[in-house]
Amino acid sequence: MRPRSLFHSRGTLAELLSGRTNSFGLLRLLLATSVVVSHVYPLAWGHLDPLWKHSGEQTDLGKMAVIGFFVLSGFMITGSGRRTTVGRYAWHRAMRILPGLWGSLVVSTLVIMPFLYQWQHHTLDGFWSHPNGPETYLTGTWNTSLTGGWDVSGVIAEGVRRGTNFDGSVNGALWSLKYELLCYLVVGLLAAGGVLLRARRLVPLVTVALWGLILNDWIDAPGWRGIPGDMDSTLSVPLLGPLSIHFIVHLGFVFLLGATFQLYRERIAVHDGLALLSALAFLVTLRWGGVFVIGYPAFAYLLLWLATRLPGPFRKIGRKRDYSYGIYIYGFTVEQSLAMLGYARYGKLGFLGCALAGTVALAALSWHLIESPAMRLKDWTPGPISRLKARRGGGSGGAADGPEPGNVAAAPEHADPATSVSP
Repeated sequence: MRPRSLFHSRGTLAELLSGRTNSFGLLRLLLATSVVVSHVYPLAWGHLDPLWKHSGEQTDLGKMAVIGFFVLSGFMITGSGRRTTVGRYAWHRAMRILPGLWGSLVVSTLVIMPFLYQWQHHTLDGFWSHPNGPETYLTGTWNTSLTGGWDVSGVIAEGVRRGTNFDGSVNGALWSLKYELLCYLVVGLLAAGGVLLRARRLVPLVTVALWGLILNDWIDAPGWRGIPGDMDSTLSVPLLGPLSIHFIVHLGFVFLLGATFQLYRERIAVHDGLALLSALAFLVTLRWGGVFVIGYPAFAYLLLWLATRLPGPFRKIGRKRDYSYGIYIYGFTVEQSLAMLGYARYGKLGFLGCALAGTVALAALSWHLIESPAMRLKDWTPGPISRLKARRGGGSGGAADGPEPGNVAAAPEHADPATSVSP
């Protein structure tokens, strides 16, 4: 590479993310795996991963993975909202998130938790009739609201009492799903109002407003590396339940940052020099403070730069088989189970190896048996609607869902790539 090429643009996001030639699949897989790695520490040893200490208690590896996923989701989901009808958009989002989630809830609640209860008590007596049993957990979690509590029949609480577990939830990673769904709802409303196509400047304006709130909180924080904002204030949203104002602002900011990159992709340069500066800014803020204000935008740019600049072989990963969502929805439960069964005795690397093996196996089953079949229904149209469109000359309703030029929300080949992961 010529030295001066570092200071020249490679092109725009619209030019370089014009089809399936991107590394979003790899990035999602790395982010999902990072969540599993991060959870090894609190679930089996009772303390956060090393990044928490090295960042001055600003963030940890799992939280940064969440930020990355919200950036990528903002970019890809906004593209989906721009190119499809509102009804089709909602159907796509439901088919990508809910079947896999419901499958994981059934497996964890009706298979894994009974097994662990039997292992603890040598009987299933009391498991199904427990006041906070499987039915309560399922009815309170199916919509991501988590209003049914975090435990099933006291299984995890018993593990905490025995000293094998350090977190009281069956699957604490599900906490951010409702924030993801809230962001999906916002994009749907913006699409319905024509904002994404005719008034796109509103999105960066809201993004800047949220950034201003984070900046103000950071200025008021007791130190440069303090966590800004009041994390106790909540907002109750129908169906989704109570939501933290802190996470609405922070996760909403990075999601809309990704949405802004999507809406202005023809103006955003993919520049190696800017990526280098972004990496430097991110590392500096991790070390000395300001990761929320400066580090988040820098990290967001780095992710999109990587999506365009990683070598060709990396772009094939996740194109046909996207296990990232499955890794997210199963990883926490697998690690809680292993901790309860005493696998911490194998050390962190041994525990991580067992956790990844179990998690990837369940993720693969989830993809092949649930997620991929569900995504094959993404272009399905109910008979009455299809006949109505046919009479009006609208066809079957699937034509409107073809990818538009410059849009990357198409990989894997037969599935929407936008997934949601959180620690």
